[in-house]
Amino acid sequence: MTCGIKIWSTPSLPWYDFLEERTAPMTIATDVNNPPTCRRALEGLRNGVPNEAAVRILGCHQTQTESRFHDLLAQAMNVDRPPAGALGMLVAGDFGTGKSHLLSYLEHQALLQGFVCSRLTISKETPFYNLDKVFKSAVDNGRMPDGTGQLMEELGLKLKNSSGAYARFFQWANSERNGLHRIFPATLMVHERVDDLELVSDIRSFWSGERIKVSTIKDGLRQIGQLPNYPFKAPKVKELPPQRLRFATELIKGAGYHGWVILLDELELVGSYTRPQRARSYAELARWLGKVADEACPGLVIVGTVTSDFTAAILDDAPGKGDRHKATQGLHDRGEDAVAARAETGMRILERETTLLTAPTDEDVNATIEKLREIYSIAYNWDAPQKERKAGGAGFQGRMRYKVRSAINEWDLLRLYPNSHPETEGTEFSARYEEVPELEQETNDQGEEGANR
Repeated sequence: MTCGIKIWSTPSLPWYDFLEERTAPMTIATDVNNPPTCRRALEGLRNGVPNEAAVRILGCHQTQTESRFHDLLAQAMNVDRPPAGALGMLVAGDFGTGKSHLLSYLEHQALLQGFVCSRLTISKETPFYNLDKVFKSAVDNGRMPDGTGQLMEELGLKLKNSSGAYARFFQWANSERNGLHRIFPATLMVHERVDDLELVSDIRSFWSGERIKVSTIKDGLRQIGQLPNYPFKAPKVKELPPQRLRFATELIKGAGYHGWVILLDELELVGSYTRPQRARSYAELARWLGKVADEACPGLVIVGTVTSDFTAAILDDAPGKGDRHKATQGLHDRGEDAVAARAETGMRILERETTLLTAPTDEDVNATIEKLREIYSIAYNWDAPQKERKAGGAGFQGRMRYKVRSAINEWDLLRLYPNSHPETEGTEFSARYEEVPELEQETNDQGEEGANR
């Protein structure tokens, strides 16, 4: 379910009043008495996209989900009893119930706990059935607790040959039992010992999902006298994405961090794929959440969000699309039984292991609006009037997103045009899952990845 908000007033609000400077990650002040911080928080909430300042000031009311998330982080950090593979959970809720706010909050918590964190939205450019593109997006959107810049470049600088974490990573990468193609330990050896900065940059790009010539790696091995120790041929393109994910997770730990948290927003877009790609997406969901036995990825923690009506609309039979009984047939017909089995697992996760967001109480809503009034007053040095306390509300009018945006927009108008009488109108509509084949068209800037011969 979604809602739109209109503010009726004359004249219209000047756009330039809300321009803000962007700041580097992890540098936002938490002092609620700081006007720039308050303005930054309000800007995100005004646009319906909570930013880090808003999340830090308002916190999160989803205590059950937060507690479970911290349990996952604790398991991932457990050195004595490390997890066998990736850990994760799915969270469901309607539009405007706080899914994106929750992910922003969890991102902040993960960074505080010493994890690298990536938050990304499933889109045409990041189709969920394509592991290669989702991985690249995760790298592009990766954040570190103590640095900024391109993730793999920064991680490469953090690798310390003398550290115990790096020694464990190097030993794992060179093990015959890790399931990796030999190109990965070969690139790590060259990265460690070669003095060629351009070659080092090429290797980090390869770790990020880009192509690299096998001859380039072998030239590097030759320079450091290691060519006889790393014989290999070019890997198959399809082999690389899952191996890159595992290698990158171990590299993150080798750089001294606890692991990699990846937050996947708007998984409901899968419902607009054609059935073959929906089936592949269910299989990918099983992979990401650590349910594929032969692709263990310890240290990886996943949280995904999806609309609460996804199961009824997509997996159930009529009036749903009936994927529960139809999605995997095409995979079986093509002899892809292993992928079909993963897809079945992914659908079971969606049906049985999804956590519903807790609806905020009237007390939660009123406390949030009062906190907003305080930071609004500080942000603009203007005494924002108190909002009438109202219980609940029907449909979208009872959701936190509606109440927050309507309060901020009404204060905007009253501050700039004291004689105005703003009224908030909303329109509720259901999420639509019509198939959109255009979502599956390859974008021009992202072709197949791999290693050139």
